[in-house]
Amino acid sequence: MRLWWEDEGVRFECLGCGRCCGGEPGEIWVTPAERAKIAAELGMDEITLRKECLRRVDGRIGIKEKENYDCYFLDGGTKRCKIYKVRPLQCRMFPFWPSMLSDKRVWDYYAAFCPGMGKGKLYPPELVRKFFELPAAKDL
Repeated sequence: MRLWWEDEGVRFECLGCGRCCGGEPGEIWVTPAERAKIAAELGMDEITLRKECLRRVDGRIGIKEKENYDCYFLDGGTKRCKIYKVRPLQCRMFPFWPSMLSDKRVWDYYAAFCPGMGKGKLYPPELVRKFFELPAAKDL
């Protein structure tokens, strides 16, 4: 079965609106290496990072959410990520998550909120396939 993007690819351009970083519940998982980079970027030790910014869910470590479901690291005023340079792979891969690429209805749902989906740079099918098959993408 061919996937919906395999003929033409996918257009996407991040417009920096911050909508993908909040507004509904979800988990952003962080690996030990990502935690180390985030702690260094914020100038804190990893123990403090875990206590203040992270949470354990089903045996995994993820970033805390604010009461409105925004990511802990999303600046409410600027709608910019406070750890953008070292953001986790899961954030860097948006919207090329297997769950979105596997089902056009899921893609369309998120595209209704993300003004950059369907616009901008064309990612050809060959490149999208590589994103889709990344071993780390299995968790997204």
